[in-house]
Amino acid sequence: MKVVVIGAGAIGAACTLALAEAGAEVVVIDRAGVAGETSSRCEGNILVSDKEPGPEAELAIEANRAWRTLAERLDAERVPGQPATEFEAKGGIVVAFGAGAEALRSFALSQHAIGIRSDALDVRALRKAEPHLSPEIAFGMHYPDDAQVQPSLATQAMLARAVHLGARLVVDEVVAGVVVAGRATGVRTRAGAIEADAVVNCAGPWSGEAAALFGSILDIRPRRGTILVTAAMPQRVFHKVYDADYVGAVGSGDAALQTSTVVESTPSGTVLIGSSRERVGFSDEGLLAPLSEIAAKAQRVFPFLRDTMLLRTYHGFRPYAPDHLPAIGADATVAGLFHAAGHEGAGIGLAPTTGALIAHALLGTPAPLGPTPFLPARATLQGADGRGSDGRGAQSDARHGKGVAA
Repeated sequence: MKVVVIGAGAIGAACTLALAEAGAEVVVIDRAGVAGETSSRCEGNILVSDKEPGPEAELAIEANRAWRTLAERLDAERVPGQPATEFEAKGGIVVAFGAGAEALRSFALSQHAIGIRSDALDVRALRKAEPHLSPEIAFGMHYPDDAQVQPSLATQAMLARAVHLGARLVVDEVVAGVVVAGRATGVRTRAGAIEADAVVNCAGPWSGEAAALFGSILDIRPRRGTILVTAAMPQRVFHKVYDADYVGAVGSGDAALQTSTVVESTPSGTVLIGSSRERVGFSDEGLLAPLSEIAAKAQRVFPFLRDTMLLRTYHGFRPYAPDHLPAIGADATVAGLFHAAGHEGAGIGLAPTTGALIAHALLGTPAPLGPTPFLPARATLQGADGRGSDGRGAQSDARHGKGVAA
């Protein structure tokens, strides 16, 4: 089977790798290069701690296991041009201030029922695990299975392995149209048509636009997020640490600005500080407010950050689905078209299992879990008017309107 994958971010890379390993002939197209957009503008989270019981939690649990196997294999069998994933099984600590402790404890207990492991940390245990935490914090939950990769490098590693297996990568190319003969039979670019037996839409926050090229509707909207990066320093943060408000922000459908604290060290010595969520279309304006809120909240969790030099900030657009579940599988109306989109900030963590579900849908390989909750049919009619609840619509602005999977 010949497959065209639109998008070379983490989800596109994982789908390409899974299909190539299953024997498909794959061409992956991206206008901005490997990890050129969302996948290079995030923290590389592989979390189970922020998932409430339900289909996404089941997907995250399976993907967490899959990442451990995949990262070990990729790092042990590197081919020329393939970077290390920088996978770290560092674990996560969720902290709560004051009255928030009971809510955090209750949330963790609900997760235990589906197999997400966590342990309560009192003041003494917290200080041992994270000596530089604020003295205001008296309770936390340790999640040993939370992990992290360097997102750009991990994406490059997956695609390098896929290319080694025969996949073809086409970059700096725009998908300007599609070839349809009663079904999706390929794509059209400036260089000509690329015929295929199936097309997989992994265009991230532009996935709605990609679906529209085929005459389908997929309600995926951009949700902006910002991150601060400090100068390198001796390690003072030893886990992925975030406040309990993060869970609420992840699950919220509010278009307005929401911020919460996520802090972690990287192997290079920098500290990543997040996070924010807001639906402002693809706008690059108004970044000072989220960055200021993030900085203020992070200092409350780790007071030493007040005296830390900031190296840079960056922002990206995450693919948001209104029901907070990614769309993975066959399009509801166009034969031969498949989607893997709508993971929002969890795309890195959910990538390998998403790839396995796409390989199952196209090639009949074993499914790692039941695919039904993620089928795109549930997402095609939510935005039938082409507009999100913030009224901005699904189309990108002129700055980003360079064609799909640029």
